[in-house]
Formats: sequence, C-alpha cells, structure tokens
Amino acid sequence: QVQLVESGGGLVQAGGSLRLSCAASGSIFSINAMGWYRQAPGKQRELVALISNTGMTNYADSVKGRFTISRDNAKNTAYLQMNSLKPEDTAVYYCWRFPGSWGQGTQVTVSS
Repeated sequence: QVQLVESGGGLVQAGGSLRLSCAASGSIFSINAMGWYRQAPGKQRELVALISNTGMTNYADSVKGRFTISRDNAKNTAYLQMNSLKPEDTAVYYCWRFPGSWGQGTQVTVSS
C-alpha cells in the first residue's frame, strides 16, 4: 500500500500564496501520475491539477495561471504552488496518486 501525507495548508489573505506538499511512502515501485483535488463545503470533490509520470501537467480552468504543480521523483513528493489565492479557493485539498491512493486532506482557507 501507498500512504500519502499532505502538508502546507493554512489560513491566508486573498492575493496571498501557499505551497502544499504531498509525500508518498510505502510500496512504491514506479513513478506514477499524481494530482491535487479539492472539496469545498457542500460541493463535490473537483480536480485542481495533475502531473504525469513524465512531468506533463493539466489544470482546472479556475486555477490556470495561478497554481503550479510539480514533483520531485527522488523524494516521491508532489507540490502545489498556489499564488493569487481567492476566497473561492477555500477547500480541503487532497493529494492523489495513480491508481487510487488518497491523502487525508489539508485545509486551505482564503479570507477576503
């Protein structure tokens, strides 16, 4: 099994920045796609960003130009750099690793 541990969430003012980290551990035998999802209160979980095993990235339209996903394969860690944060970015952010591992989530709150 693979365990994912997120860190870096918190409270920030609108326009500020945060950097989330997701460290994978356990039975890791290959470099797999990883990503970030988020779930706001009363809403469904939605994709924020994905990064493939080769480094190709994909973003939700709502975060393009503001968020950047990256990874350090040597550390089995993925990152989400979030800039120009908006109150609507407030959610619990979850790390995901292909095929189906999930982290416990980290809260991001953006105040107006």
